[in-house]
Amino acid sequence: MERVIVSDNATASQAAPGSRLPDLTKQAIFTMTFGFFGVNMAFSLQSANMSRIAQPLGADPNQLGFFFVFPPLMGMVVQPILGRMSDKTWMGRFGRRMPYLLIGTPLAAIVTFLLPFSGSFGFGYGSLAALIYMATAVCLMDVFSNIAMAPFRMVLGDTVNDKQKNFAFACQQIFAYAGGILAALLPYVLTQLGVPNTAEKGVVPQSVIWSCMISAVLLVISGLFTALRTKEYDPETYARYHGVDLRAKAEAENVGTLTLFKNAPRAFWELSVVQFFSWIGIMYTWTYATGAMAKNIWGTTDPTSAGYQDAGNWYSVMTAVLSISALIFGILYSRSDAGHRKHWYAFGLFCDVVAIVAVATTQNKWVALAAFVLYGFGNFAINTMPFAILTSSLKGKNVGSYLGLFNIAVCLPQIIGSVAGFFLVPAFGGNLSYMMLFGAVFMLIGAVSVYTVHEGR
Repeated sequence: MERVIVSDNATASQAAPGSRLPDLTKQAIFTMTFGFFGVNMAFSLQSANMSRIAQPLGADPNQLGFFFVFPPLMGMVVQPILGRMSDKTWMGRFGRRMPYLLIGTPLAAIVTFLLPFSGSFGFGYGSLAALIYMATAVCLMDVFSNIAMAPFRMVLGDTVNDKQKNFAFACQQIFAYAGGILAALLPYVLTQLGVPNTAEKGVVPQSVIWSCMISAVLLVISGLFTALRTKEYDPETYARYHGVDLRAKAEAENVGTLTLFKNAPRAFWELSVVQFFSWIGIMYTWTYATGAMAKNIWGTTDPTSAGYQDAGNWYSVMTAVLSISALIFGILYSRSDAGHRKHWYAFGLFCDVVAIVAVATTQNKWVALAAFVLYGFGNFAINTMPFAILTSSLKGKNVGSYLGLFNIAVCLPQIIGSVAGFFLVPAFGGNLSYMMLFGAVFMLIGAVSVYTVHEGR
């Protein structure tokens, strides 16, 4: 298979104005970002069907939060380690970041394939063995998904100049949303095609099992396509394009984590503040929107009622609208100028504030659906623009290490939000709309904080 040369053999003299990195072809950018389709599809399928996999095995619905803590916890651990290791890696034709993609992708696919079979090995309904199997599978899935996911952002930071960063990160997130849309639709489509959507007690439905197997195959195809067709810059070329001394770069990569934090660019800390507040807002929307809508629109707080299930189904429709909206927003953003990133970022977060307030308070399901069009704008902004701003501030130094450490700013607020929820829900009298509005306040603080960010410093 022919590998895509990321720069079309461009030299440093051909670099874009304001950057020593040369322009990449659109084909090269599509190749480097396409693999995110499969990774996000697998990740989305796991997140969306966690309850459908755990509850048939006898897991207590009140303890499902235990499983949802795994993804951010693994992200906090895995990505900083992977970033630090990959900064020091060079394996010839396989590159710097791609070897980790070649390792993480097939392993994540294997675990994705095996995850829904926890009820098919005769462990027994509600048995400790079944739950241990699932918990182990979820942990491994999160570890390998993070190994497969992190190299995509890192390679863009290595190879894409500032002028093309908006387009490159937008392409990556567009492929991610496309994978998320397919993940959301697969169980429904398979059910319509006659695949059973129910199963005997203690067994996961075939619609979920087949969805995971299809996702595993697409994860391997898309991941290996990117890994085998992307050629990264060798250390000498990398140092020349980024304007760094090769020996000094090697010394910088051997410093400790505390030194990295101490020497982090100003934008790293400022963006971490924005991420902290905005991810609290996102998490409380994910967690409480269904319950809030069930009460406000369908008039029920009983999770076993038909109205509550209708609210859950409607929220699934809303998430599909979110992905489509984010995808369209991404296409518009990909054409924007590099100097306007903060304005797009703040606009997206303000859209999220409006959307969260609308969903938390409306008594009309169509208003909630329309609000998620705006929510899609913010969701794209949060998953794209901080990374473009941060990588433009790193100047080619410790890119993997800092992107890995920056992931803590995404994961930590989710863990803190989960723990705080145990105290806040009773404090608000069990009113889930208040939890969403509380998250909206945090999102608003995040939106305002965007203007404190000093890109490039």
